[in-house]
Amino acid sequence: MIEHRPFDSLGKADHGWLKARHHFSFASYFDPARMSHGKLRVWNDDEIAPGTGFPPHPHADMEIITYVREGAITHEDSLGNRGRTVAGDVQVMSAGRGIRHSEYNLEAGPTRIFQIWIEPDQAGGAPAWGTHPFPRADRSGRFVALASGIEGDAEALPIRARARVLGATLKAGETIDYAPAVGLNTYLVPASGAVEVNGVRVATRDGAAISGEAALTITALEDSELVLVEAA
Repeated sequence: MIEHRPFDSLGKADHGWLKARHHFSFASYFDPARMSHGKLRVWNDDEIAPGTGFPPHPHADMEIITYVREGAITHEDSLGNRGRTVAGDVQVMSAGRGIRHSEYNLEAGPTRIFQIWIEPDQAGGAPAWGTHPFPRADRSGRFVALASGIEGDAEALPIRARARVLGATLKAGETIDYAPAVGLNTYLVPASGAVEVNGVRVATRDGAAISGEAALTITALEDSELVLVEAA
C-alpha cells in the first residue's frame, strides 16, 4: 500500500523565524491518523531564517537525523560538540539518556532541512553526535545509506534503531528498482523534483507512506533528489 500525502495536506506552523511542515503530529499539529509510521515518529520540513535557530533545549531517547537541503546548520551541545553541516550532508544525534543542544542558521540566507526522529530500540545509553559529508554525485542513480542501525551499512552514520535513512538522485527518466527491507515500514519524500512510485506520483516535499510492498519501481518525472526512511 502507498499512501500519498500531498505537501499541502501536511501540518504547518509559522513562527516568523521558522516555517515548518509536519508529516506527522508534532507540537500544536495533531492528526490521529498521522502519529507515526512504525518507529518513524517525526519528519519535519523546516525553513530557518538567517541568524536564527533553535536555542539550547533537551532531548532524550530519540535518534534525530538532520538532512540539510539548502544552506547549513550549526550544532552545539552539552557534550562539547560543535559542527556545521552543509547542504546535501547529514548529522545524527543519539539523544540517549539525555543531551542539550542548539541548532542555528548562521548563514546569509535561509536554511532548509528535513529533521527526522526515529525511536531507538532501547532507552538510555550515552548520548552522541556526528556529521558526515555525502556528495550528491555519489548517490546518482542509486540509494546510499546516510544513517543506519542495520548491519552492512558501514559508511552510514550510526543510529541506535533497526532503521536506515537513504538518499538518491535521479535524472529525469531514470528508474530505480528497490526492494524494501522485510519487516520495515518505508517513507519516501522527494527533496526536489517528482517521481512515480509504483505508478503513484509523488511531487516535491510530498510524502509517501509505504507498507507491504515487496518491490518499488521509482521513476523520475523530473531531476529529483530523494530521501527514504525504513524503520521497524
